[in-house]
Amino acid sequence: MKNFFQFLTESAAQQAARLGLEGDGHGGWYKDGEFVAKTDKGRLKFYNKRQRVGQQDPPQTDKEKNLSHSTSAPAPEQPAAQQAPAQEGPPAVEKTKGTLTVAFGRFNPPTTGHEKLLDTVAASSDDGDYIIIPSRSQDKKKNPLDADTKVSVMRQMFPQHGERIVNDPANRTIFDVLKKAHMDGYAGVRIVGGGDRVAEFEKLSGNYNGKLYQFDNLEVLSAGDRDPDGDDVSGMSASKQRKAAAEGDFTTFRKGVPSSMNAKQAKELYNSIRAAMEIKEGWSMWEIAPKFDWKSLREHFVGKKIFKVGDVVESLNTGLVGKIIRRGANHLICVTEDDIMFKSWIKDVQEAVVNGTEKSGVPANQRLVGTDAHRKYVETMVPGHNWAKNFINKYKKK
Repeated sequence: MKNFFQFLTESAAQQAARLGLEGDGHGGWYKDGEFVAKTDKGRLKFYNKRQRVGQQDPPQTDKEKNLSHSTSAPAPEQPAAQQAPAQEGPPAVEKTKGTLTVAFGRFNPPTTGHEKLLDTVAASSDDGDYIIIPSRSQDKKKNPLDADTKVSVMRQMFPQHGERIVNDPANRTIFDVLKKAHMDGYAGVRIVGGGDRVAEFEKLSGNYNGKLYQFDNLEVLSAGDRDPDGDDVSGMSASKQRKAAAEGDFTTFRKGVPSSMNAKQAKELYNSIRAAMEIKEGWSMWEIAPKFDWKSLREHFVGKKIFKVGDVVESLNTGLVGKIIRRGANHLICVTEDDIMFKSWIKDVQEAVVNGTEKSGVPANQRLVGTDAHRKYVETMVPGHNWAKNFINKYKKK
């Protein structure tokens, strides 16, 4: 497997081969019929800045068309025999199962709004064959709950789906899930996601069918569009919950917690999130819930204070981790270490971190919200908790 540094030293032809680009013999490179890049001084130079994530790119301008047929002599291409070999297809596996229905998401934190998604996954499945895969992403701002705690909370919130919620460190990306389904002998996969995720899942999963996995049928279904400003279940989002926790608004936070959790358990979840986020003076809403402060996020991006070319980021929708090779108006184009190219809106990525590898403060079997072990763990993360206890005990009547 080539690392990023090897990738950067490859010739244009080698890079293009690994990214699945097709050449026109004049130094221009195409992906699915779209002009993507041109050979420039032996390297790939990317064009068409008007690309739109999850949609067909707009027609090229005359200037863009001319770029792929420049009269300047491109760097010599390697003979076909010396180019990198085409990527081999997935291992042949006997298809002994039907269609697996899958939901892959952050669920950080899980809310009443996610219940609609899980119910849609179950209803869309064939004979109840479905799984829910929470991502492994974790950071203080957008993903405060670690994977083990998140799964425990989800099983408590949605007991009807408890056995289908999978806690597997190997499922870091949507591709990990699809490759495992292929190896398990499924003939097809049905991915269910929010309306704003469908286009991205369709393009990525379809592009690599036959390369990383092989399914006779691969479809993506929408669980419905969410209204982040609505007062009903469809409007409740993880962003709202993080915003409420950051602002100390338990009343709003409680509305996003299903009735399967009582008030005490909801308050402990709220405290857990606040502790994990380490809320301090001067915190920024655009880092915690970008959709509620899009202007600030955009200003930081345009000012090149975040998400620079060469930075490594993680897609919050798919779990893919890649190096930024181009910045668009509001999106990024990235390449993973396995040469998978993906686009993402800037609101849907974060700086890549090493996730899920450190031991938590308590054993996994003691992280269930509502237990004494979990309460004590949360207390240790709250500044001044020992001082408060000592103060009360000092002046308590004997």
